[in-house]
Amino acid sequence: MFDSEETYRKILFTCFGKNIKIKQSTLIAAGNINQGIHLETSEGDFFLKLNFSQNPDIFEREASGLLLLKQNCPLKIPQVYNYGSFEDRNFLLLEWIGSGRSNTQYWDELGEGLAQLHMATAELFGLEEDNYIASLNQNNNKSTSWTTFFIENRLEPLIGKAYYDQYISAEFLERFRKIYYKLDSLFPKEKPALLHGDLWSGNVIKGKTGNPVLIDPAVYYGHREMDLAFSRLFGGFDERFYQAYDDVFPLEPDFENRIPIYNLYPLLVHLHLFGKSYLPGIEKTVNLLLA
Repeated sequence: MFDSEETYRKILFTCFGKNIKIKQSTLIAAGNINQGIHLETSEGDFFLKLNFSQNPDIFEREASGLLLLKQNCPLKIPQVYNYGSFEDRNFLLLEWIGSGRSNTQYWDELGEGLAQLHMATAELFGLEEDNYIASLNQNNNKSTSWTTFFIENRLEPLIGKAYYDQYISAEFLERFRKIYYKLDSLFPKEKPALLHGDLWSGNVIKGKTGNPVLIDPAVYYGHREMDLAFSRLFGGFDERFYQAYDDVFPLEPDFENRIPIYNLYPLLVHLHLFGKSYLPGIEKTVNLLLA
């Protein structure tokens, strides 16, 4: 029989090398992939993530992404204490953030902070290592061209998998690939920017003082408009966020017209995670590009 409290104690011992008393443990998130547990202990509060993923490095990659954000972003990023595997579970132990109401500068701070993150650059698009977006592998093979990177590492792996998994027909696969020839002329030419990579409202939380905190990244060096497009996919952020971002790091003209192109990637991710209800959005963008 699974003894959760004993498992938590052993994980804490693994992380800190000493016995730590658990005062209370509370399950606060139980999604398709991870469990999130608030641990109140004699040494303070922690956030413990657990999963049963067959990818034993999934939390190692998340920890690496959080560290990269912390090194390059003025926004609050949770501290990583440790990660690893225990019995049949992977774990990631993080700083407990808590929660509060948004302060009056919340959206301005988030916009300005993201703009500063995007000023961190690299010679090539990609990353030294592959990682994950949710539970899906995310290829980060480096390229000098954003268009090449976007096609070969973001679109092609997932549209090919969609055909293999019978979400789409051979005819739609062929039609989808026809958009590749149009993309290079549509993207502004910019330097690679360090991206959060999975920037939607669920991955920005409010800290105790009401400040924005970034969590659950899928980092790589890409086109900065990817993060901003992703942020608009599920309702978007307050307009003050976009204005504050643009005041610090203005976008090239016609960004609004490019949003659906960038969001082909997160829509493909959601197609694989949650099913065919996300296919119409992909079809709509393909039809617009090929019209």
